[in-house]
Amino acid sequence: MAATLRHSEQRKRCALKPRLLSTISDSPWPCSGGIFDPDRAKARLAELDREAEAPNFWSDPARAQTIMRERQQLETALSRFARLARELDDNIELVALGEEEGDASVVAEAEHALNKLHAEAHQGEVEALLSGEADANDTYVEIHAGAGGTESQDWAQMLERMYIRWGEGRDYKVEIIGEHPGEEAGIKSATILIKGANAYGWLKTESGVHRLVRISPFDSNARRHTSFASVSIYPAVDDTIAVDIDEKDVRIDTYRSSGAGGQHVNTTDSAVRITHLPTGIVVQCQNERSQHKNRATAWAMLRARLYEAELKRREDAAQAAAAAKSDIGFGHQIRSYVLQPYQLVKDLRTGVESTNPSAVLDGDIDRFIEAALAERIHGEERPT
Repeated sequence: MAATLRHSEQRKRCALKPRLLSTISDSPWPCSGGIFDPDRAKARLAELDREAEAPNFWSDPARAQTIMRERQQLETALSRFARLARELDDNIELVALGEEEGDASVVAEAEHALNKLHAEAHQGEVEALLSGEADANDTYVEIHAGAGGTESQDWAQMLERMYIRWGEGRDYKVEIIGEHPGEEAGIKSATILIKGANAYGWLKTESGVHRLVRISPFDSNARRHTSFASVSIYPAVDDTIAVDIDEKDVRIDTYRSSGAGGQHVNTTDSAVRITHLPTGIVVQCQNERSQHKNRATAWAMLRARLYEAELKRREDAAQAAAAAKSDIGFGHQIRSYVLQPYQLVKDLRTGVESTNPSAVLDGDIDRFIEAALAERIHGEERPT
């Protein structure tokens, strides 16, 4: 690594990706002013501080919480940027010092630190891509088994576990809202709620059909089977987002929960299903013993689904709704998971691959998410 990288050379390197650049800021850091502009962030933070100091700030708690959340995100981003800039300077100076004194160990240590900084900066860059209207929201993950009975139902449960493990790995709160078990194994469908900063933004590109190829554990002849399951991602909405639903446009059904049992769960019609007649959207909740609580959760899910539909209408039609409206089968999958005869997970949109399916199914899906986000937002070339 050359220790004598000049400011002008850094700016030339930044210019290699003009699509990622917005207005160049006055920051001494030539690559700033792209995805993250510290000057603009500081100006926005000052604006939010003035709002927070207003005497009537908390008269509207929902709006106040939204402002405070944005304020905290900006403070965290600015603090991270300042630390990265400081550590970048320090380690470049260490490399130069090590080369001048012929100390290879100092150079190696500083280069290792710079590599870590590069990885962290990349992570921050991806997070900065999450600037969509609902990206900061919590998210629902809805999984449906495709045709194929037990095989596909087992695969759907594997996907459910993958997203649960992904959420837990980020210290997000994960709740199972509803789950319909298969006859022999797995699940027919499930809805989970993942709560955490940018949960929807991270997972929104996961919508689509996921394909599994493996030697079936349910086949006595040990034949290879192909299974499909669909995943739908939609943002949870809070009170700051108005979604008007006419009651005459919905049908509400109650039914007995199909949960694991218990003294109360399976003896009353506590589960709730709501159908939105104009769109055909169906939501259901059965995780609470109280029908009242299940009804409230189902209404929240319906508002979220309708809000997601509106967001999709505003986005590029080619990117929208294909997974939800297509058959769960060949020709519609976004990712393929092959366990036999070889081991490979490949995202069919970006070309990103992993030869460690076990890690992927254990929640290690960030590389796929990052590539899909970059391609969706910037139209970057597929990685080779």
